[in-house]
Amino acid sequence: MNPFPPGTDEDTPVFVISVAAQLSGLHAQTLRSYDRQGLVSPGRTSGGGRRYSMRDIALLREVQRLSQEAGVNLAGIKRIIELENEVDALRSRVVELSEELAAAYAAAEQAAAAVHQSYRRDLVPVRQQTALVVWRPQKR
Repeated sequence: MNPFPPGTDEDTPVFVISVAAQLSGLHAQTLRSYDRQGLVSPGRTSGGGRRYSMRDIALLREVQRLSQEAGVNLAGIKRIIELENEVDALRSRVVELSEELAAAYAAAEQAAAAVHQSYRRDLVPVRQQTALVVWRPQKR
């Protein structure tokens, strides 16, 4: 069952900055700073207001964990996030390519089956014999 309201998911930007700050355990100014540095980029309303999704909240918590518990600086955290995003994109691409490959194999098998079905069945097998013939030219 989807825990989100109908028509939304974890990527839907719904939380204003004050609620996002409360949910993530950070100060609103910290969220603004992270946004300026490109660590967490929330959605925007038509008026320019920030709207955070549940995925953004989880990322804010991860940024705090890496900073506080692991001692990673913000530049390092940004690079970690970039690399994780790249890994996710590569995993998705591997899935796409695997599906394409499976489809290509299936198409090749169908083509081979069609060729085999097109063989003529009315050919008569010929018994093959081998014989050894020695040729001796006549002397003149």
